[in-house]
Amino acid sequence: MPVFPRSIPVRPIAAFRATVRPPGSKSLTNRALLLAALAEGESVLRGPLLADDSSQMFNALTALGFAPLMDNEAQLIHVTGRAGLIPARVNQTDLHLGNAGTAYRFLAAACALGDRRYRLDGIERMRQRPIGQLVDALRRIGGKVDYLGTQGFPPLLVHGTGLEGGELVMPPTLSSQYISALLQIAPYCRKGLTIKFEGPVTSRPYVEMTLALMRTFGVESETDEQFTRVNVAPGRYRGTDYAIEPDASNATYFLAAAAVVPGSTCTIEGLGMSSLQGDKGFADVLHLMGAGLVYGRDFITVMGPKEGAFLRGIEVDLNHMPDTAQTLAVVALFAKGPTTIRNVGNLRVKETDRLAALQTELTKLGAAVEIEGDDITIEPPPDNKLTPAAIDTYNDHRMAMSFAVAGLRSEGVTINDPACVEKTFPEFFEYLGRLSPPR
Repeated sequence: MPVFPRSIPVRPIAAFRATVRPPGSKSLTNRALLLAALAEGESVLRGPLLADDSSQMFNALTALGFAPLMDNEAQLIHVTGRAGLIPARVNQTDLHLGNAGTAYRFLAAACALGDRRYRLDGIERMRQRPIGQLVDALRRIGGKVDYLGTQGFPPLLVHGTGLEGGELVMPPTLSSQYISALLQIAPYCRKGLTIKFEGPVTSRPYVEMTLALMRTFGVESETDEQFTRVNVAPGRYRGTDYAIEPDASNATYFLAAAAVVPGSTCTIEGLGMSSLQGDKGFADVLHLMGAGLVYGRDFITVMGPKEGAFLRGIEVDLNHMPDTAQTLAVVALFAKGPTTIRNVGNLRVKETDRLAALQTELTKLGAAVEIEGDDITIEPPPDNKLTPAAIDTYNDHRMAMSFAVAGLRSEGVTINDPACVEKTFPEFFEYLGRLSPPR
């Protein structure tokens, strides 16, 4: 892992042409690790994310007795699946998952399949992140879960009793990860699982990603045309050799850099029209703002406006890809006219309250920011001239990476506590340093 100073100044750069392949997707890595552990037989995961979030999942699976093997040099993880069993034989396994929300939610559901007790905890911020909607759902399909502190929040004690499954009606959720957690364990419910949605599905592309990966590991699902229900029959995952795509959320920072630095071009390798990740759609948002865009099957290229031309402010609903909201908020600093990002109230329950953090830090840079309900509007500073500022990151990797983009265009941007990028992209600042004008 890199050694980080307390703060990093980001220097403006001239027009650049770059090809970038970010590390593996966090979302796909953690899903693939769990499905491989639940599968029957051997799995090989190629190009996984090697960062704090995936390490939390890896270490938790080790504690649960799965003994995954990491080959750092070849960037492979070998997993021997146990066909839906949780192999740990001690009476209680304690899992500390830091602030890895994906790992916490997925494992809270998976542990219900076991036959022992499992205590799941994390850092103080994790204890502030709601989990009640998942716990309520697990209880309704036969799970036994106790709160060990504040009702509706971690830590949890999961009593492994197996799950009956059946039909489950889900109201709109704060996080799609609750739905993905339930779907991933659905084949091992005694009656399978049918989820009926009472309203729109938050971050639906992530749920569709989960179903696609389940299919890759051998379990089919059925959905209706309106996506109001999902049915998964009892079954088993099978061991799979699976190559993990680059992280589309982390790719947004480099695409945004091309959009805000006039005359620049950035190509992301390994992501394109065939990608399972909904966040690839951020390139379309940049296109709406006036950036050039080329999509291939396995690449995305964004071209910034020419010198003297400007992006334009837009209104856009990002409920389906909320992890891109901070990136867009920073791009909005360099647009003509305001940008409104709608329907992103779930940013309040992420690694930090991202709406509040965005308002504070964008204001430092000279923007006028208004939050109304679940919407945030950014009015760029006059003439798009940023006020130099040290950006606080709130132990949130996405605050650090998104605001670093501002420093590529404007003098005086410093990122405090840059080590928070270890959560999903430890080498982020090294990658950022590779963006340079062609010689």
